Amino acid sequence: MDHLDNEKRRSEHTLRAYGATAERFCGFLMEHHGRAVDEDLLRGLGANDLRSYLAVRRAGDGIGNASAARELSALRNFLAFVGGSNKAVPQLRGPRVKRGLPRPIAPEQAMDLAQNMASTATQNWMGARDFALLLLLYGAGLRIGEALALRGDVLPLGERLRVTGKRSKMRIVPILPQVAAAVQAYVDACPYDISADHPLFLGARGAVLSPAVVRANVRSARRSLGLPERTTPHALRHSFATHLLAGGADLRSLQELLGHASLASTQVYTGVDAAHLMDVYRNAHPRA
Repeated sequence: MDHLDNEKRRSEHTLRAYGATAERFCGFLMEHHGRAVDEDLLRGLGANDLRSYLAVRRAGDGIGNASAARELSALRNFLAFVGGSNKAVPQLRGPRVKRGLPRPIAPEQAMDLAQNMASTATQNWMGARDFALLLLLYGAGLRIGEALALRGDVLPLGERLRVTGKRSKMRIVPILPQVAAAVQAYVDACPYDISADHPLFLGARGAVLSPAVVRANVRSARRSLGLPERTTPHALRHSFATHLLAGGADLRSLQELLGHASLASTQVYTGVDAAHLMDVYRNAHPRA
């Protein structure tokens, strides 16, 4: 876990998932081989051991192809770490996973969501906070974790914002005047002091706002508005990317704005735009 955190700079979610997989795998090996798990055992594993583990996970826990692929990726990283310079990781073809398209929401739905959260908050300043946060997610394409990691030293917001993303990768994102105004309105209404070394978005008691609270508020708002289940904080980032691409943004620029390490991660949004065009075609063409 220290290796993943300090050397690989994996996210908190990856640390939790990979750690859980390694623990499950070691528990399986103790039963499968009937002995304590040590480095010799781990270095001597073959593809059949991995295949047996995944079979147990499928049969006992009902995991699908996507989960099995993630488990296999975690195991490969674990065994490569154990092997050190002798990285003889068993070769096993992973299950085929059909990559799903991101599921954005329409611009008016994003604004309806932000306005609903603002109007239904228990306190005015919390409504201003939620409104500013959602505008930041949609207007700048931030991940929820990136937005909540912002501190008071970013104030006052200008035309650009420096964001720390996955693996501590820095990027610059543009800030719309409407977004900057919403953030400033929240700061002015907030009853707590937001100093340079304190979180920008605060919870009811003045501590950093929890992402679970944001997700719960979004869930409540989408039900109130009758929006689809795919309406989540992360869907606003998908919407940011999809709407930029539909408006003529090129993939390389979009990659930089989203902070993707690989262009392949950004190219998935071309599928979203193509799907939208097909819907328009089917609805509009007289022969469709």
